[in-house]
Amino acid sequence: MQISTSEQPAGRAGPDLRRREKLTALVKAEAAAQGFDLCRITHAGSIPLAPERLGTFLAEGQHGTMSWMEETRERRADPRVLWPEVRSVVMFALNYGPEDDPRSLQSKPDRGAISVYARNRDYHDVIKGRLKEIATRFAARAGEDVKVFVDTAPVMEKPLAAAAGLGWQGKHTNLVSRSHGSWLFLGSVFTTAELVLDEPEADHCGSCRACLDACPTNAFPAPYRLDARRCISYLTIEHKGPIDPHLRPLIGNRIYGCDDCLAACPWNKFAASASEMKLKAREDLKEPPLSFLLALDDAAFRSFFSGSPVKRVGRDRFVRNALIAAGNSADASLIEPCLKLARDPSPVVRGMAVWALKRLMLPEEFQRFAASHGDEDDPEVLDEWRLAGAA
Repeated sequence: MQISTSEQPAGRAGPDLRRREKLTALVKAEAAAQGFDLCRITHAGSIPLAPERLGTFLAEGQHGTMSWMEETRERRADPRVLWPEVRSVVMFALNYGPEDDPRSLQSKPDRGAISVYARNRDYHDVIKGRLKEIATRFAARAGEDVKVFVDTAPVMEKPLAAAAGLGWQGKHTNLVSRSHGSWLFLGSVFTTAELVLDEPEADHCGSCRACLDACPTNAFPAPYRLDARRCISYLTIEHKGPIDPHLRPLIGNRIYGCDDCLAACPWNKFAASASEMKLKAREDLKEPPLSFLLALDDAAFRSFFSGSPVKRVGRDRFVRNALIAAGNSADASLIEPCLKLARDPSPVVRGMAVWALKRLMLPEEFQRFAASHGDEDDPEVLDEWRLAGAA
């Protein structure tokens, strides 16, 4: 979103300190009024290492199938390429720390584990709405242009947040705050105004590697580096096709995202003082039964996840994830819903149903099931049958 003023004030290129201080106080007061836990400011050229680091990440293919990262790399790596007129970048953070450790759900394999951030309304909509309010008031008072960005735009929010002093990028590559741990939603307002800058935050990870050791799929080839191709969040949300068979058992019951590296961060002990305006988790998304999720058709999926970011992955990809969780559950009561999904119109669902049933059924049961499914012609589903030793 861009907000422009019809008349620009003279002398904007070098506003005096008093004006910068006044505008800075204004934007931070608006941030507090909108319920943001943190608000810090950096300049547009504050992430000079970003282009090289992003280039290495892309060159090594660690972005997986997220081709849009390559397509937007120049704009993503430098705010001044995205918007040449930007002078200051205001970074905002909203705490979404959970009441309990989300990893405890791994002890309930018949339940689906949905990432904490996705257990309520889509945070993109919530934060963007608040940022638009701030940007509109700021533009009217400052006589400056502004643009609002929340995650989906080509903005490297975490490096910018670190440069602004909201926290530092931890070894899990996510932002860590001394006051809120690893549980922060981020958003930004770019502006042509020159504001008072905040100091960057130093790295306080030290020798700790709790986040790295917590990753179920070993998605960190080194501290501060992430290989998305092994990350459960990427696999369950961004990746559209069948998931690597070697990684499926490691996913457990994580059906949308993964919080393990975030939850392991020792700095989370300071995240208890959450904003009263933070998003509260929907009760029915805290530990939904796999039996219920496996039965969702497209209409029921859309209804159940209305307003949730989960809705964006679509029913087929989501049920694919639920089938992996079913296959990892050792729960024979899930055989019946998996059998129904083996006849699903979606090939990715049928294929994952084969994998789940192979793990849930006794060998003789699976062979009888396989004998009744000789009419499959989709190449990827046939690959699953071959993997199961039945084709």
